[in-house]
Amino acid sequence: MTDTKSTEHPERLRNGDFTDNSDPFVLFADWMEEASRTEPNDPNAMALATAGADGFPDVRMVLLKGFDEAGFVFYTNQESAKGRELDERPQAALAFHWKTLRRQVRVRGNVERVSDAEADAYFATRPRLAQIGAWASKQSSPLASRLAFEMAVTKVTARYAIGTIPRPPFWTGFRVVPLTIEFWHDRPFRLHDRIVFSRANEGAGWLKTRLYP
Repeated sequence: MTDTKSTEHPERLRNGDFTDNSDPFVLFADWMEEASRTEPNDPNAMALATAGADGFPDVRMVLLKGFDEAGFVFYTNQESAKGRELDERPQAALAFHWKTLRRQVRVRGNVERVSDAEADAYFATRPRLAQIGAWASKQSSPLASRLAFEMAVTKVTARYAIGTIPRPPFWTGFRVVPLTIEFWHDRPFRLHDRIVFSRANEGAGWLKTRLYP
């Protein structure tokens, strides 16, 4: 799996034309690479939409931590609200918005957990304090006070004072395996470019369609 940076394609980036591209992942890699140079904060930030048991949608910002032709990966506490919702209803939508580039990408698809090996490998790259925080936080559960959280962090810090911190069994990654990927690019007078790639099922070929903006 690649990280959120990719090899630059100067010609495509320079002319800004993406409508002749037939591979949505190559196009996404181009846009993400350019966003990494222009966005002031978190170019890999994306809105993640899930559905609750009550049928209401939930949406929040998370960070894309890797992507390839298999899908888009992020990591979280699986006992969090989004983790529970994805385990119960494994479908999700993503939205990237790069304001400086006036571009947007939307993704819809099925969701699967990454392998333990993938989760272990990524967890090992996190800063030590972030690893401690993953153990200390009962994400999405009621918290009596900030002090209670700080005490939990202190206990975990003492527990893992030396040596490698293992990945918590309740912390893992999710992969959104896309069935549709839509690219939107701002144009003057709201005459935008909008292209959607779709496929009937995972592993099938992509159908590209231009949409009215």
